[in-house]
Amino acid sequence: MVEHTRTLGFRVAFAIGLGTMIAAGIFSLSGTAIAQVGSNAVISFVIAAAIAGVTAASYSEFASIYAENGGGYLFSSRTFKDDRLLFAVGASLFLGYSATTAFYLATMGEWFHQFIIPHDISIPHGTVAVATAILLGVLNARGTEESGTFQVIVTGAKVAVLLAFIGGALAYQAPSATVDTFIGGFEKGGPAGIISIAAVAFITFFGFSAIAASAGEIINPKETVPKAIGASILTVTVLYIFVIVAMMNSPTDPQIIQQQGETAMGKVAADFLGSFGKWLIVAGAIFSMVSASNASILAASGIGSLMGRQGQAPRRFSRIHLEYGTPFWSVVACTGTIVTLVVAFIALFPAEGGATPINLGLEALTGFANLNLLAPLAVVNVALILSRRRFPEIERPLKVPLVPLLPIVGVLANLALITNLPPHGIVVGIAVEVALVGAYLLWGGAPDVDEMMTRTVAARSPTTNGGEPKPVGSEESDVGKAGAEDVEQSDEDRYRILVPVERMFNASEYVRLAGRIGALRGENPLVQVVNVTQIPEQTSSDDVTDIANARADRLLDTLGEANFDVEYTVEGHICRSVSFDILNTARTDDVDLILMGYPKEHEDVAEAVEYDSPCDVLFVDGFGEESPTLDSITVGTGGGPHHQAAVSLANELGRTGSDVHVADVTPSRDGGTAEDLDGTLSELGDVSQVQTHEAQADTVAEGLVAAAEEHDSVLVIGASRTRLLKRWVFGSTPDRVVSYAKIAGVPVIVCSRPTGVSGRLEDALFPVYRTLKNSVVVTRRNRTRTENPIRIGSKTGSA
Repeated sequence: MVEHTRTLGFRVAFAIGLGTMIAAGIFSLSGTAIAQVGSNAVISFVIAAAIAGVTAASYSEFASIYAENGGGYLFSSRTFKDDRLLFAVGASLFLGYSATTAFYLATMGEWFHQFIIPHDISIPHGTVAVATAILLGVLNARGTEESGTFQVIVTGAKVAVLLAFIGGALAYQAPSATVDTFIGGFEKGGPAGIISIAAVAFITFFGFSAIAASAGEIINPKETVPKAIGASILTVTVLYIFVIVAMMNSPTDPQIIQQQGETAMGKVAADFLGSFGKWLIVAGAIFSMVSASNASILAASGIGSLMGRQGQAPRRFSRIHLEYGTPFWSVVACTGTIVTLVVAFIALFPAEGGATPINLGLEALTGFANLNLLAPLAVVNVALILSRRRFPEIERPLKVPLVPLLPIVGVLANLALITNLPPHGIVVGIAVEVALVGAYLLWGGAPDVDEMMTRTVAARSPTTNGGEPKPVGSEESDVGKAGAEDVEQSDEDRYRILVPVERMFNASEYVRLAGRIGALRGENPLVQVVNVTQIPEQTSSDDVTDIANARADRLLDTLGEANFDVEYTVEGHICRSVSFDILNTARTDDVDLILMGYPKEHEDVAEAVEYDSPCDVLFVDGFGEESPTLDSITVGTGGGPHHQAAVSLANELGRTGSDVHVADVTPSRDGGTAEDLDGTLSELGDVSQVQTHEAQADTVAEGLVAAAEEHDSVLVIGASRTRLLKRWVFGSTPDRVVSYAKIAGVPVIVCSRPTGVSGRLEDALFPVYRTLKNSVVVTRRNRTRTENPIRIGSKTGSA
């Protein structure tokens, strides 16, 4: 089953929180805090930590109940029912994490400009941040286990750097002098300044929510998440107090600290430890901001994934990548948002020197990020109060004391911090949030995945002695337990073929064909036959449950009358969308191949499956009760991933004894494009004998069907690579092939292969490439045919 894999233990969970907290907040805000309020910066950071701790308590209780990804959005969705509120919370948290990452990376970029990039080299501000965001996006898209290990290493490095900085500062002068200097610094700044710094510094402590947002990847999250939250907040608070003491003990002129701003800590380190100290802090700052950004992307992508599953974000956000096991599209969206924020706040509308009168910059970006973090936290505190009242029976492994008093304090504190944020950031944050909510209301959202489909009839397998079908998981059946998920647990290494069946009279031939193909690709394959009953609009799912049960029973009876050499299961589903059911079943059950009928009435279903399937798809047509075997196969020539899927199937069949014919058709008019024969032959290397046939026809489709009819074979072709430019289901040639083949009585298999983002871009550009190439290929082909006789017949030996 394709799902989040729990690979992160306490060490990584603690590192996620610690790594998110020890970041730009201390390396950049410490200098600003010292310049504005002196030693009172300690009070500001303690206030921020205390307010974060109150909400962290609510997070910990929720995390002990709901061990999934999503953090505050998940907790709100389990408490509130208003879709608009839930979307606002999810979108705000997604923006908050993304903006926090943008702030970290933009600050890191300033450190690069100040200390690493030579000042005579002109690089636009934000360039380093954008490049790093893309690299981190790639890292998180490839796997959370890799990013978790990375998190531990980088977090350990920056903690060591901070300890070295603190040690150097404390050794600079006698302890008594250090205490006197620190006490004298309390004269600077007043209550308003302290609260203002606390509001900005809150971004530093929000790392605790990143732990809860990544609970889906954490081992034993009900215990690990609360422990990691508490440990990370306590550790960071202690470290920050010592850093402020160290900064106050610096011989650096306060005026210089104020001028240095977000890079002041590097200057202070140079005064303490010389050049070595400066570069140590520079390295630590970069480590800190990169690791914090990594943790924030991990958290944001988890929220995006849950929003996609619940229909409040594009459905693709919820899809888990088959190879990497990550919410790939959610990571892509998060990375794109980070890049957009960096470009907007730093490059297009900088704090000063921009081409427009709008001035944003890092300070505004901090306000934007904190607004989108603090507002949802207030909602989570309210959610805890309502959760206690609405669901008193829920088991709560960790129960926060003083409810509702403590959550109310958290709400008021969060709102108080919001009022002290930079005004520019608040204005932009509210504008973006309102725009997103407005877009959501216009869209209307999508049904929750769990509401879209229901497995009304659990997977069942007929007994081998012709008796009554037995539920899968019974003593008479060894396929597994009821339900496809349990089937897979006992047969996870078997090659699994999903066969969606609408018309019962096709079921036997489809299962037989699936068994033959499955035997080519794995030992003891399992065919999963599914009948999907669509729920009509404005109809309750209960109204069609009986229909789905009756159809599944009839399908079992139909298949029970046939003899198969393959093990199969039958299940019945009800769903709002047939294509969604097929695709979701394929992803959930980790299906290796989908085999289904070529569309006759529901082209939209086949097109959706072909375009979004996580695995290869075979669309078959012309396979009736007296269909020929696969002992003779005809394939065309061509290129692209879909053609490779067709040739791969022909190669597997040829290796087991099927006759393989390659039809190289040259169209005489606008009916397709001639392809390169040699490329196809090179991919049939496992076939001992390949028969090649060159012919001319009005269209490629007509030529392929004629060749298959002549040799009494099954025609195997790939879906068109130009499908994006066509209004037909699979592109012009495959659809014409099926149309002609139906008249000629030739069975057809149309092969489709997942192409991914790069493949789809390639397919979109391919028509231009093929048009340019075609004239060269035709010229070369004509020259070859003039110099050599046309080959008609067979080619023996290795292809």
